[in-house]
Amino acid sequence: MLDEKSRRVFSSKALNYFDELTKNMSYTKTAQILGITQPALTQQIKKIERVVGAPLFYSVGKKIYLTDAGTSLLKATHQMFDLINNVTDQIQQASSEKSGTISIGLLSTAESVVIEDFIVEYNRINPNVVIDLNLLTRKELWDSIQNNRIDLAIMYLPDRNIKSWKIYKSKKIISDNIMLIHNNEKFSKKKSVCYKDATQKPWATYLKSYYFSELLQERYRDALVDLPKVIARFSSPYQLLKFAQESDDVYTVLPLSFCIAHEPMFKLYQTPLEPAISSDLSFVYREDKEKIPRIQEFLDEWDNFLDKMSYIDRLKSSR
Repeated sequence: MLDEKSRRVFSSKALNYFDELTKNMSYTKTAQILGITQPALTQQIKKIERVVGAPLFYSVGKKIYLTDAGTSLLKATHQMFDLINNVTDQIQQASSEKSGTISIGLLSTAESVVIEDFIVEYNRINPNVVIDLNLLTRKELWDSIQNNRIDLAIMYLPDRNIKSWKIYKSKKIISDNIMLIHNNEKFSKKKSVCYKDATQKPWATYLKSYYFSELLQERYRDALVDLPKVIARFSSPYQLLKFAQESDDVYTVLPLSFCIAHEPMFKLYQTPLEPAISSDLSFVYREDKEKIPRIQEFLDEWDNFLDKMSYIDRLKSSR
């Protein structure tokens, strides 16, 4: 049995550090993600290694890999996280559907107006249920849903960063197409623009790690077409639109949902790409969340909300 000092080494923070390092296999990158210094991360790992009496990682050149001891500890760490998540879910399942908190993570680049309108209406129906709406990056969303910090994630699918769907479910909200935003009058008369023609001018795009940036790279690569020259990157669709509209001959790409909701802001043309690039904006959640009365009731009310008026019509009415 571990003594008290050794048990303190295995704090939730230490195990989170270890788990994050196994995902990235880089001390530098992991320290940046965690917001700590690399020496602090290294020291924490060494403390765990001293307690278990074996190295957790070994290196080959600049790359690090898990040892057998590291693999065993990672398995135990995930089992511990799963146990805590299950206990938390069991406690939540016993709560009333008419009270408590529902924590939602919304992809920061997704059009939020319909979600916000629904939350207003849901509050009228269930004023005792508190809704926490968090704007998160894709990585933050997935980490939060894995570690039970949010009940529902609203994100785009498919997402190749999600490795296993064993304990997760999704509920489609809308299929969202990518639109080319441009000043080419010739393109505006076409039903669509092919990938190659869309690269005639430089682009402003989302940041490299963002979902739509990776999706576009993947589709261009599959079509064997060179990517456009990128001259600016932003984290917000508003920033992209402003930059494209205030620059000379710069194209960008934006989700159709954003274009519909903010049509009055547009001075540029909007044309679909061909082949079409489409993703499903969806609720993503651990399958056990459906057993929590207020979560199931929230999803049922969402369906009722869209039965009264479609998602697209609600986007249009928000202008």
